[in-house]
Amino acid sequence: MSDSEFPGENGNDDKNVKSARATEAENAKESANANEFLAARFESHRDHLRAVAYRMLGSLSEADDAVQEAWIKLSRVDAARVDNLGGWLTTVVGRVCLDMLRSRRTRGEEPLGPLAEGPGVRMPEPVLSPVSGIDPEQEALLADSVGLALLVVLETLTPAERLAFVLHDLFAVPFEQIAPIVGRTPTASRQLASRARRRVQGGAPAPDPDLARQREVVDAFLAAAREGDFDALVAVLDPDVVSRSEAGVTTGAIAVASGASRFAHLARLARPALVNGAAGVVVVAEGRPVGVLAFTVVHGRIAVIDILNAPERLAGLDVTVLDR
Repeated sequence: MSDSEFPGENGNDDKNVKSARATEAENAKESANANEFLAARFESHRDHLRAVAYRMLGSLSEADDAVQEAWIKLSRVDAARVDNLGGWLTTVVGRVCLDMLRSRRTRGEEPLGPLAEGPGVRMPEPVLSPVSGIDPEQEALLADSVGLALLVVLETLTPAERLAFVLHDLFAVPFEQIAPIVGRTPTASRQLASRARRRVQGGAPAPDPDLARQREVVDAFLAAAREGDFDALVAVLDPDVVSRSEAGVTTGAIAVASGASRFAHLARLARPALVNGAAGVVVVAEGRPVGVLAFTVVHGRIAVIDILNAPERLAGLDVTVLDR
């Protein structure tokens, strides 16, 4: 008997195919909507995650890489089973950053230990803003006064110490949540943060909150440096001032003033800026940054000067932001 004698069969097949295609299309639409919803939820946490990663790594580009890795990990799990997405993502970013810090050690980029006169320190990547104020996009990144001095000290910590301090002290993550990330008990994690805290308190003093006063002190420093006025330089420096760069660490007002007095030719090229939200300067020659100086002003005097002058580290800085 020919197929034409069963006209209903082909009709039913067509209906089944159309129904299957409609179901596939509906499933695809639901999947796309779910992905869009998940992406929107992730984006609502991006600024926070980037702030965590920047404090962990001291590099904006590496921080962005860590945040992207967190998104990849999120896309591979059933997010519906995650009760606290923000906490889960913070933990994931912390773990990713810890791995990145440990990989630095395998490349020979060891923490340099307590800051003392002698060998230099690894300088973090600064966030530059015009003196008119911080860009709204930078507010979350620089919240809680994450000055360059703090990041410099964080560079001297072990990866586990840095994670424990950053997550607990800066983002209030409980030690019970930190412990499995570093592979320690909560008590041991607390001790890691305590050691880091002592280091931070000794190397990153709290700056004067008045930004205008900070600028006055920094301007006085620059004026004295341009004139080669040694006594005026000493007058704006704390007696125990510390100057830090990748070339070395210098302590004491006399020693720091001696170095600054030889800075006259570059001081004339210095442009005022906010460096991680505090008064600083960027030395610009022929449109290119050749140096960044971040100042920590305490009780009206300069207590810390952090200097970034490595060409390969300066190359990625955008000095056009100073013109905004």
